[in-house]
Amino acid sequence: MVRTYLRYFPSSAWSYPMSVGNGDDDFRLVPELLDIIPRNGRRVYNMHDVIELVFDEGSCFEVQPGFGQSLICTLARLGGHPVAVVANQPLVLAGSLDSDGADKASHFITVADSFHLPLVFLADNPGVMPGSHSEQQGILRSGARMFAAQTQARVPKLTVTIRKAYGFGSMVMGMIPFDGQSATFTFPGATMGAMGSAAMSRARGSDIEEAARLRQLEVEASYRMAQSFGQDELISPVETRNRLLRSLERALYRRQATPEPAARIAIVP
Repeated sequence: MVRTYLRYFPSSAWSYPMSVGNGDDDFRLVPELLDIIPRNGRRVYNMHDVIELVFDEGSCFEVQPGFGQSLICTLARLGGHPVAVVANQPLVLAGSLDSDGADKASHFITVADSFHLPLVFLADNPGVMPGSHSEQQGILRSGARMFAAQTQARVPKLTVTIRKAYGFGSMVMGMIPFDGQSATFTFPGATMGAMGSAAMSRARGSDIEEAARLRQLEVEASYRMAQSFGQDELISPVETRNRLLRSLERALYRRQATPEPAARIAIVP
């Protein structure tokens, strides 16, 4: 039997049971995220660095890395538990959802659900890829397929909104809690909504004063959305792994029987 003991972190009011065993399967803080993720939402970073840091060391295996590169689909372990990770890649199309990425993710989510692998979404995207070329490639159909796969999944679903998530891009990444999420977290200062303040200002023809007001509302969005959308909590990036692992274990403990592979059949767009 795995023994546990309590370790208290001075920077947190939470206490975490630390597994005593082999490998990177315990609770730990990840202060390196503060250096990896830029505060400026227009600066890019490599989401692979975040995944490698948050999940168990050496456990990540990316699926179809050369296809639909704006979305990362990775098998990994979190505290020794196997999980399926879906994350936006800011280095490609700024993390926007394109048709190839959506098709890859929808298949990945369905397979993960069939084998009862909990889903972890790391959202940082400006929305769905716009433009006539994107529409000709079938982004509306592909995006709807990914949304259907995410909504129909019955496994534990954990979501972290890192910097931004706009429009339909937030919904396919599991940000809306009423889709059956086990836990929904957001970093303070994350911007969310139908569209960014700059795009809205241009669409409205706003003057300087109104544009500044829209920008201020965007900055405050994470706090308003946490309240109105029923998100569980605004969390420090430093505690990302701990909060995800605690929520994952709580969700897994609620299972009433040993899961077995199951066929998922549904009507998709």
